[in-house]
Amino acid sequence: MQGSTYLIGVLLAVSSGIANNVGTLLQKKVINDRPIDAKVGRSLLKSPLWMLGLLLQLALGTVFFLFAIDMIGPALTPGLMAAGLIVLAVGAVKLIGEQLKLEEYLGIILMVIAITFLGFSELDTGTHIEDLLNMGDTGFILRICIFTGILSAIALVCHILEKMKTRYKGLYLAIFSGCMFALSNFWVAPLVAVIASVFSGIFLPIQLVFFILAAIILCLTNFLGTLKIQQAFIYGQASNMIPIQQVPIQISPIFVYFAVVLLIPLEVYSIPLMIAGVGLIIVSSFLLAKRQAQLEQIK
Repeated sequence: MQGSTYLIGVLLAVSSGIANNVGTLLQKKVINDRPIDAKVGRSLLKSPLWMLGLLLQLALGTVFFLFAIDMIGPALTPGLMAAGLIVLAVGAVKLIGEQLKLEEYLGIILMVIAITFLGFSELDTGTHIEDLLNMGDTGFILRICIFTGILSAIALVCHILEKMKTRYKGLYLAIFSGCMFALSNFWVAPLVAVIASVFSGIFLPIQLVFFILAAIILCLTNFLGTLKIQQAFIYGQASNMIPIQQVPIQISPIFVYFAVVLLIPLEVYSIPLMIAGVGLIIVSSFLLAKRQAQLEQIK
């Protein structure tokens, strides 16, 4: 890998994380400024500032992400994107007036380190998913269904709890959103695996089925993930909600690697980095969730 290409890939990954989190800040500002009785969906769609935030995430952030993946691979990119959480923390204080305590700063820093560890663990599944899917491996397809069902069930439980309980609404909504984006991140790989065959007109029936399923799931999960995190912003600070949202997003690829694709790490450092990353995510989410619960009590 040429040095200049690698450097550009690193800059693109960091830029993707920054674009995503600047977009989040703009969206949170619109949420804060909206009339109390305004419906989240309608009022946001009418706001140019909110649409700009969405554009930064879905257009600019996604383009940078895809180019970074192409240049430096999927293992390093998520860790480098975690730099955007620092921008989120600073922007939340400076731009939208959120008040962060020491435990929240610590939680955000730990989440950044955790995501970086997971990024450098090199638990990459991309090419393996493509090979297994195009071979029509029935065991693999069954495991995909189980994985999708488990994340969907977790999201459904969060939805029910959010409707039933008066406390922790922001937490449930953020986790719901994270489950949706975790599904979205996973289903990109099956879509990429079959899209060339489908558009060439030479494909197996299973490839067409997965193309349709992936397209539907990606549209639905991105819509619900975006909607639920906007609703979470009503109850909590962006600097708390986004790291909590990251918990299922960052942990689910580990289950994909070991339980869905059935891979074994080739590098000796992969398991220690994975364990350290998951441990830090748990500590970080505990610190941020504890603080969020306190904020909801105040409200």
